[in-house]
Amino acid sequence: MGLGLLIGVTLSMAGIYRGMVEDATVLIDGSGADIWVVQQGTLGPYAEPSSLRDDVVRSIAGLPGVAAAGNAAYLTMQVGRGSTESRVLLVGFEPGRPGEPGHLIAGRPVTRGHYEAVADEKTGMRVGERVRIRRHDYEVVGLTRRMVSASGDPMLFVPLKDAQEVQFLKDNDALVNERERTAANPAFNRPGVPGLLEAVQASQAQSRQVNSVLVRLAEGADADAVAENIRRWKRLQAYTKAQMEEILVAKLIATSARQIGMFLVILSVVSAAIVAFIIYTLTVNKVREIAVLKLIGATDATIGGMILQQALGLGLIGFTVGRIVAGLWAPVFPKYVLLLPGDAARGFAAVMAICALASIVAIRAALRVDPAEAIGG
Repeated sequence: MGLGLLIGVTLSMAGIYRGMVEDATVLIDGSGADIWVVQQGTLGPYAEPSSLRDDVVRSIAGLPGVAAAGNAAYLTMQVGRGSTESRVLLVGFEPGRPGEPGHLIAGRPVTRGHYEAVADEKTGMRVGERVRIRRHDYEVVGLTRRMVSASGDPMLFVPLKDAQEVQFLKDNDALVNERERTAANPAFNRPGVPGLLEAVQASQAQSRQVNSVLVRLAEGADADAVAENIRRWKRLQAYTKAQMEEILVAKLIATSARQIGMFLVILSVVSAAIVAFIIYTLTVNKVREIAVLKLIGATDATIGGMILQQALGLGLIGFTVGRIVAGLWAPVFPKYVLLLPGDAARGFAAVMAICALASIVAIRAALRVDPAEAIGG
């Protein structure tokens, strides 16, 4: 049972890594985009901050090969729910364009321009619930499933204008202070130029920024060609779906993957040490029985085979227990744990190999037993 629990932890660590990759894939597929257009010199809205003017989408939508384009804003934040808070990825989207939530499992889509939201079920929110985002309350009108960020935070979808206000617009006190600074600046408050100060102050109370433009390609269009066209003529960075997957998997979760890999190596070494200790202890406790076997003519191969069978049996039972407990506690983890049959098969082969290697110490101890010990006191 103890070895089985340790193997269960090892399988869960592999499942956590698979879950991280799956979250990244779900994030990309769930956006409904084929190309991500972001600020030049950045890695995109999921890996690095990116800021674009929201009128860029009109020029991109008119390019050859583009079927639809939509603005999107992303912000990881804490959302108030009564006396508690939930950490979510706030997503601002334009209805009917790439980036809108799909696969509703309850409720309805967002139909109003303000103060409605669609939440992933992992947030724990319910249809009809009201949540506090910065200065306003939002009503949850629909629920989705498996719409999460690359770090596993559930998504909360709101209209684009609301997300722009949340992310880019300053609070009321900051706006008042900014207006005072603007009024005190002679460049914006020049005599004989009526309306200049008011225009500048009005621009400070509006937000026209987004994090990315999501592009859906027309049928038959080449993603690489369209992305290169955007980079060349719009002076913006554009990533295809394959490139975005590479960014998320190879860059965003690379450090976590290496850390999980180190844990897997450590757990494998610990498992091997435990199996070696158990088999060695069982062998030492049976010295007289082994001596009797040698005395009646049992060969070294027979004795070694019995010990190896014992080690493999221990590994088989431990793996079975580990796979069962890993499946039982996987849903309890706060992050998605994906247990693949292929990983289980590779884990079983590794466990059997570790047990076989760990039995070598016990086999060597058994082969050194003197048959005369069966007769001695």
